[in-house]
Amino acid sequence: MTGAQIGTRRIYTGRILNLDVDQVRYPDGSTGELEIIRHPGASAIVPFLTDPLGEDPQILLLRQYRYAAGGYLYEVPAGRLEPGESPLECARRELREETGCAAERIDALMTLYTTPGFTDELIHLFMATGLTRGATAHEADEFVEVETLTLSRALEMIERGEIRDSKTVVTLLYAAGFRGGR
Repeated sequence: MTGAQIGTRRIYTGRILNLDVDQVRYPDGSTGELEIIRHPGASAIVPFLTDPLGEDPQILLLRQYRYAAGGYLYEVPAGRLEPGESPLECARRELREETGCAAERIDALMTLYTTPGFTDELIHLFMATGLTRGATAHEADEFVEVETLTLSRALEMIERGEIRDSKTVVTLLYAAGFRGGR
C-alpha cells in the first residue's frame, strides 16, 4: 500500500509558493497531517563557455545575494516555471535573463526533488553549450554578478564548501561526472 491524500486545506497563497496542510493516509494505513509547500517547479542550467569535453572547460556561475542564506551564494542560473512554460523554455529564459547568453544547444541532465520532506518542488537540470553573449535582464530583487570559472575551480569550491547551493552542487557534479567524462 502506498500513501494517499485524504484531504487538503490551503493555509497560505503567495507569489512564489503556497502552503497546504494535507490529511494523508500513510503506507501502513495510519493517518496524519503534513504541511506541504506547493511549488510550480523550476529549471537550472550550467552554461559552458567552452567545450565541456575539452581540457578544463570554462563555465559561468552567478554570485547571488540570498537573504535566507545570510549572504552571497555561488549558483547556476535558475528560476521557477511560469504557467504553461516547459522546463526547457524556462532554462532558456533564465540563462538569457541571468547571464545574457543564448545557447546553441541545451541538454537535459536530470530532474530532482529539492526537499521532499516538506515540498513538492521539482527542479529540472540542464547544461548549455555554444553560447552567444548578450545583455542580462535581472529582476529588481536580484543582486547578481556573473563570474567565469573553470570547471575544476568550481569543483574545488564544492569540495571546500564554498559552493553550498544544492541545485548548483548537483548540476556541476552531474555535468562533470556524467557529461564531461570526468
